[in-house]
Amino acid sequence: METEGDNKVRKVILTKPFSLEAEANNDYSAPNLLHRILSLFSHVRPGSDLSHFQLPAAFNFPKSCLQCYGEEIYSTATDLLGKCNGGESPLARFINVVAWAISTTRPLVIGDTPYNPILGETHHVSRSSLHLLAEQVSHHPPVSALHATDEKENIEIIWCHQAIPKFHGTSVEVKVVGKRTLKLMKHGETYEMNFPNVSLRFLPFLRIDWVGNVSVRCKETGFVADLCYKSRSFLGFKANHRSVKGKILDSSSSKVLYDLDGHWDRTIAIKDKNNGRVQVIHNANEVISGLQAPIVKNLKSVWPTESAAVWSEVSEALMRGEWDKASEAKKRVEETQRELLKERESRGQTWTPKHFTLSRTEEGSWECFPLQQWVPPAPIIAL
Repeated sequence: METEGDNKVRKVILTKPFSLEAEANNDYSAPNLLHRILSLFSHVRPGSDLSHFQLPAAFNFPKSCLQCYGEEIYSTATDLLGKCNGGESPLARFINVVAWAISTTRPLVIGDTPYNPILGETHHVSRSSLHLLAEQVSHHPPVSALHATDEKENIEIIWCHQAIPKFHGTSVEVKVVGKRTLKLMKHGETYEMNFPNVSLRFLPFLRIDWVGNVSVRCKETGFVADLCYKSRSFLGFKANHRSVKGKILDSSSSKVLYDLDGHWDRTIAIKDKNNGRVQVIHNANEVISGLQAPIVKNLKSVWPTESAAVWSEVSEALMRGEWDKASEAKKRVEETQRELLKERESRGQTWTPKHFTLSRTEEGSWECFPLQQWVPPAPIIAL
C-alpha cells in the first residue's frame, strides 16, 4: 500500500504470520538454500558473536523481528488471553496462562531470518480491544521491548529481551535473555516467564528448533510451571521433535499438581497427579493455523518508524525474488542508521527510547517500563 504525503511516498508491506503452514506461505519464496549456507560460512568463523553481523538480504524473510514478536500475541485463531482472564479459580487461570505461553511458540523456517530491527523501530497493531506496541530500545546490544494492553479485559503484557546468537561451526544457538510479564489486573495476578532459545544445526542435516527450559510463575498464588523444550537427537530421530515436557506445582509445598507432556506444534496435555485425569490444554491446530496478514486501516496514521514501513522496499523486492535489489534496499536502511548515529555523536546527543525506559538488572539482562499506562489504538489491524 502507498500514500502521498509531504512529497514522499510511503509503503507498508504486511505478510502472513508464521503459522503451522509457514513452510507453504505464498507471500514469499526463498532463494536456493545451499547457496545461502555457503555464503554464511564464508562470512563467519566458529565462536563468532553474531550480534553485529548483518546477513545478506537473501537470508531474510520479509518481516522484522518486532513483527514476529507481536504476532506471537495478536495472531491467534482463538482468544487465549480472554480464556486466561476467565478462569474460575487461580489454578484454572494458571493452567490457561501456561497454555497461552506455549501458544506463543511459533514455527521457524530454516534459512529465513527476520530483519534485525533498527534503533527506534516500532510495531503498532490492534486486534479488537487489544493494542500492542513494540520498540527497538537499544541497538548495541540489541534489546526489544513490547507493551500490550486490553483496557476492556484489564490485561497488560510487558516483554523485554535480547537475542544473543553464537556461531559454533556446525550450529547457531540464539539465547534469548529477558522476561515476559502477563498481568491479569482483574484478579490481581502477575505471571512471569522466560523465553525458550533457538537452535539451528547444519549437520548431519539442517534443522531448527526451540530448545531449553522455560519457567512460568505467579507471584500471588505461588503456582509454578517448569517446562523443557526439546529438539531432535543428533541423528535426527523425531521422538523429541518440538516436544515440551514439564510439571505444574505449588511452590509453597513443592507438591507436583500436574505432569505436562506433548508437542507445541500439536497438542499439550496435563495429567492430574491426584486422580490421573488427562486434559488437553493446547491444540496448535486450533490456535496457530489459518492465520492472516494484518491490514492497514488508516495509512496516514502509520508512523515512519513502523517496521512494515521501514523495511517496505526490502520486503517488496524479496517478495518479487529480486535479491540484488533487496540487498541494495537493505544497505540503504543500514547506512541511514549509521549516518544518524554519526550525527548524534557529533552533537554529543544520546538516543533515548520514545515509548519505554530501559534499565540493566543485576543478573545482566534488561528491564523495560512503558511510559504509557494503556497502548493507544493502532492504524494496523490484525485479523
